[in-house]
Amino acid sequence: MPTPREVFDKLSEGVTSGDWSELSALYAEDTVVEHPQRPPAPTRVVGRATVHEQFTRGLVSQLRLRRKNVLIHETTDPELIVAEYDYSGEALATGKTFEAANIQVLRVRDGLIQWSRDYHDYLRIAAARDGLEELADGAEKAEITVEPLPERPVSTADPKSPRGVFERLVYGVSDGKWDELADLYAEETHVTHPFLPGAPALKSRQDLREHFAQVSRSATKIQARDLVIYQSTDPEVVIGEFVYQGESVRPYRVSNIFVMRVRDGLIVESRDYGDYVALAAAGGWLRDLIKRL
Repeated sequence: MPTPREVFDKLSEGVTSGDWSELSALYAEDTVVEHPQRPPAPTRVVGRATVHEQFTRGLVSQLRLRRKNVLIHETTDPELIVAEYDYSGEALATGKTFEAANIQVLRVRDGLIQWSRDYHDYLRIAAARDGLEELADGAEKAEITVEPLPERPVSTADPKSPRGVFERLVYGVSDGKWDELADLYAEETHVTHPFLPGAPALKSRQDLREHFAQVSRSATKIQARDLVIYQSTDPEVVIGEFVYQGESVRPYRVSNIFVMRVRDGLIVESRDYGDYVALAAAGGWLRDLIKRL
């Protein structure tokens, strides 16, 4: 029976070869594929037949893609992996090329993809397709439903463990502990935001202190919810999916997935894949974000 890693490798080979008509065979009959950050609103695809239609008639069929820089995180759940990778791509209609980051969470059972949560850099892909105006118009007009917050789960994690540090960061933002958040990072660290154009790498605790100070000046009330943490087989690495919910110029509900390395109770590396299109649309600065491209 193929392992989750082997199934992902087959998926990558099919994407790179452009053999879209065969890829749905890697998915279970009742598979669920979610795109939490797809503008103007998240999508959920159910069933192998619908996945096949998406592969052969949807957006990906309009692109030539090559996966590279693949990093697979195997987790303590043997069915589940998290894959980070880049696309070197070309929009077939325009001939424009692009480089884009991606991350997927996949559950593979009996050799087939049972469900997948796929995060892509839609901003750079839209730019290559000459679709930025369409993307911006849709995101700015999207109706956002903000639901009542559930009760925050009681943590049972060691506060200095990777899971405990991740929770302290996410809920520290919720509690407005901006002055304390930088202390969760090592003196020398490396934090990137792959989906945010022009964002510099933050390489020190002082960089993070200045970053959080800047965020605090513009931040409205923000709350984290729906946090799910996956423990890598590398004991230093955790991956967390969660939602930030709040209100800026208008309400927002944005999905995030962070890949974090914690050593001796401090964050030494983090790649933060946030939905900056939705966040910028809610804050009225989406057009400025697009100019960064």
